[in-house]
Amino acid sequence: MITTRPGYPRWHTASAQGPRSLNADAVGAYAAAGGPGIAFALADGVGDDPAAARAARTAAAAAARTPVHKGPVEAVLAAQRAVREQTLGDAVLVVAMPAAHGGYRIAWVGDARAYSWDGTTLGRLTTDHTLAEFFRARHQPVTPRMEHVVTTSVRTAQAHEIGTAETTSPGLLLTSDGVHKPLTAGGIRAVLARPGTGAAELVEAALARGGSDNATALYVEPLEVDSTTVRFPVAA
Repeated sequence: MITTRPGYPRWHTASAQGPRSLNADAVGAYAAAGGPGIAFALADGVGDDPAAARAARTAAAAAARTPVHKGPVEAVLAAQRAVREQTLGDAVLVVAMPAAHGGYRIAWVGDARAYSWDGTTLGRLTTDHTLAEFFRARHQPVTPRMEHVVTTSVRTAQAHEIGTAETTSPGLLLTSDGVHKPLTAGGIRAVLARPGTGAAELVEAALARGGSDNATALYVEPLEVDSTTVRFPVAA
């Protein structure tokens, strides 16, 4: 799905169930009237069941609707409150909110990712909160299974454990691990470098590379364009 509004960046989102029994990924986007821009969120439910899917939808919606002036960390905490109150499931989450002087402020838990993209250079903004990264940072051996074990999540994270980053780039990419694990940075760059490509092509490429998970991408194009508005739900 491609969404545009006059004065806002053009952005795309795409999601595929892949070989899982259901799609437990979700995205959220919200622009408050008179606000500084669009807040984006992408959540990936922990597990392959209805509780995981509900947790992802709940987290993405609550995060995206958090007032921008409160910042992305508060958006993660708002998602946490909603998940704890409304679901039995859990999710990982990445949130991007407009920064005062352009670009985005980022917050995340788990292994959902954010990248900057200027049309040429892809920059990774997040570090996975996984057992693998924990041991890798300490120069200890890592097994493949550790890549899939998260050390923070929406339900469990303490405020000080929430990751933060900032970018001045107007181009932004949020992904679930069903996209960035099969593709890697080089694969993502190769897809986005092709003219006219975006979220749908990233998801298709991830599944074509043997992705075994739900695959979801939210892509904000580097340049603003003038176009018509296409209605998009807060979470899907």
